[in-house]
Amino acid sequence: MATEEPIVAGVAGRYATALFDLAVEQNKVSEVEQDLVKFQQLYDMSPDLQRLVKSPVIAAEDQVRALGSVLSKAAVSDLTKNFFNVVSRNRRLFSAPEMARAFQALAAKSRGEVTAQVSSAHPLTDAQAEELKAVLKATVGKDVKLATKVDSALIGGLIVKLGSRMVDSSIKTKLSNLSLSLKGGN
Repeated sequence: MATEEPIVAGVAGRYATALFDLAVEQNKVSEVEQDLVKFQQLYDMSPDLQRLVKSPVIAAEDQVRALGSVLSKAAVSDLTKNFFNVVSRNRRLFSAPEMARAFQALAAKSRGEVTAQVSSAHPLTDAQAEELKAVLKATVGKDVKLATKVDSALIGGLIVKLGSRMVDSSIKTKLSNLSLSLKGGN
C-alpha cells in the first residue's frame, strides 16, 4: 500500500526541510507557515509576482529587493524574509511555490495531520466540509485538513485526493465513462 508521507525531494524539498528545521529550532513553525500561506496567496493573485519569481533574466539582487519589498508589506517574519533572500541569491526563487507547499506538508506531518485536495462543482458548506473531514479521518486515522477548490466543469460531485489515493465521484467523470461505454458497445 502506498504511503501517505509527503514527498520532500529535490531542490524544493531540501530548502523546505532546512527552513522547517530552523523554524522548529526557533519555535516559529506556525508563524513561518502563516507567512508562506501569505506568500502563496500573493503569488496566486499577482501575475507580476509570478513573473518576478519565475524569470531567469531578472538579476538575483533585483529579485531580492523586489520580493523583500512585497514581503515587508505583507508583514512576514524576519526568518521567512531571510529564507527568501537566500533562495533568491542562490537563483532558486522559481521553486518558491513548491518550497512553500513542501514546508506546509512537513508542518502538517509534524502535527499528525494530512491534507486532502478536494475539487467540487460548488463551494462546500461548513457542514459538508466537517462531514468530509470526519469520513476521511475515519479512513486514514489522522486529522485531515481540506484544501478545497471549485471547478464548475465537474457539474456535480467531488474529486478527493489524499496522498496517493484519489476518489472521483464527479458527474463529469461518470458521464465520460458512460459515453465511452456506449461507444465501445459494452
